[in-house]
Amino acid sequence: MHASHGGVSGVWLSGFALGSTIESKTKGIWMWCVPHPTKPGTTLVLLDTEGLGDVDKGDSVHDTRIFSLAVLLSSTLVLNSRGTIDNRAIEELQYVTELTEYIKIKSPDEVVDDGEFVKFFPSFIWAVRDFTLQLNIEGKDATEDEYLEFALKLKLGNSIQVNNYNLPRECIRKYFPSRKCFTFPFPTNPDNVSYLETLDPAEISKRFLEVTNRFCQFIFDQSQVKNLKDGHTVTGRVLGHLVKTYVDTIASGAVPCLENAVISMALIENEAAFQEGLEVYQSGMEKLKKSFPLELNEITSEHQCFSLMATQTFMKRCFRDSDGKFLTSLEEAINHQFDRYLWDNEKASEAKCESLLSVLSEPMTERINQGFYATAGGYDLFCQDLEDIVNQYNTLAYQEVKIAEVLEKFLQQKVAVTTAILQADDKLTENERKICEERERAVLLEQEIKAQEERQRQLKEKMVIEEQNNEERVRQVIQKMEEEMSFQQQETQRAMDSKLREQAALMEKGFQEKANKMASEIEELRRNNKEVEDRKSREFAQMIADQERRNAENMEVLRQQHRQQMEAINSRPRPSSGGCSIQ
Repeated sequence: MHASHGGVSGVWLSGFALGSTIESKTKGIWMWCVPHPTKPGTTLVLLDTEGLGDVDKGDSVHDTRIFSLAVLLSSTLVLNSRGTIDNRAIEELQYVTELTEYIKIKSPDEVVDDGEFVKFFPSFIWAVRDFTLQLNIEGKDATEDEYLEFALKLKLGNSIQVNNYNLPRECIRKYFPSRKCFTFPFPTNPDNVSYLETLDPAEISKRFLEVTNRFCQFIFDQSQVKNLKDGHTVTGRVLGHLVKTYVDTIASGAVPCLENAVISMALIENEAAFQEGLEVYQSGMEKLKKSFPLELNEITSEHQCFSLMATQTFMKRCFRDSDGKFLTSLEEAINHQFDRYLWDNEKASEAKCESLLSVLSEPMTERINQGFYATAGGYDLFCQDLEDIVNQYNTLAYQEVKIAEVLEKFLQQKVAVTTAILQADDKLTENERKICEERERAVLLEQEIKAQEERQRQLKEKMVIEEQNNEERVRQVIQKMEEEMSFQQQETQRAMDSKLREQAALMEKGFQEKANKMASEIEELRRNNKEVEDRKSREFAQMIADQERRNAENMEVLRQQHRQQMEAINSRPRPSSGGCSIQ
């Protein structure tokens, strides 16, 4: 994101209106968004502020707030001034000296080293319009950047005049270590300046166009994506929240605090990340649900896939979920949804199995109603028909998760009929009837054990998938934490490098006292950053430990269910074979 003070952006990209009178054209901050011309998937956001130091307004506090807001929202800050970078131009930039009063990193009462501001302040471009001087310093040709650095050179001494001269320059050097300068000549004949927006391109200076193109190319190539403190990428949605947060804070008379803004953003974004991750899971599983019933390994495999996709989606958007609260909520919600989908799949499988048994047993049911089996030898005929039904059912329903339980229920429903047919069969002796009854009970017990074993097998399969998911979640958490730590280290290194460069420059120019003070600041920055890294390392270690603890607890619940099922199976006596065979 880029902020421009004045009207340069209106010249090189026709998005903002240009003021053609002494009255300020832009009021507040105007925003213009366009697709980035060279970076796919990135939006170029241009913020055009009202002219600071407007004679008609005469409110320096308002100007400082506008300037501070531009700094907070931008990744590249373009200062647009006219003529030259002389002492008057720098003195008018009083807003820089007041930035730390209008922007706080942590609580308003907490003192923060200047190096912390460097971590999130934008890069700085000074665009000098209507530049007519020769780029020459002490008789030698100079570049635009050398011209800027020459203008920011400090004076030796400790007088009030010297300190006042140095203060804005020191602030610019401290807060904006990444600096660039572009000098624009008059765009056209002075008489035409008021009509720039409607001017024929042929009447615009070639030199002006050359600098403009170079300026644009630099913005396109070098300007970074805006990040929040701690490295979270600012999207359009986040930008909207940030603008509202900062503007509401400023309007209330308070000072914008980055830490508070980040905390506020984290709550909003993490809640949204949770919802987005859950929607990814639900969307995939709802499509899968249309194909229910499915084999257990198929639904668990798809669950694993969508669960990991949901976690990845969450991880991309979340930040500062240091206690794992939102990730835990996502895991619990997904597990709850998975249990519901398993139940839906089981009900679909149960309905399919019951329908299949109903169709297969229809001829036998008609025979029962007609009294076909109520004859001598009818029991053997009934057993043979029942065995045929069971064999066909097992062949056709072998993939169904409820195959065993539905068959168990079906056989239980046939107990009364089986007993009646057995008692009515005059061909059998009383002793043979008792033997058949024992065998019938054994068959029912065997089928009950089969149903329990199938539930146990399904639970074991679920445990395997859950263990794999747990391992992958831990891996993703570690990766996310490493990325955050890496960005933290990069921020620290940038701040350190800027201070080291400034210290070297001070020593080279003979500012030994200021260089010594800078050395103390560097040591303090190192110490503070070490404390931050140690704290984050402890937080990350605790987060991993909590994640692994939750995983272990979830797995223990499943193992306990597994043990109970095994005990139930092993506690039953194994029946002997015989009777109506349904093996």
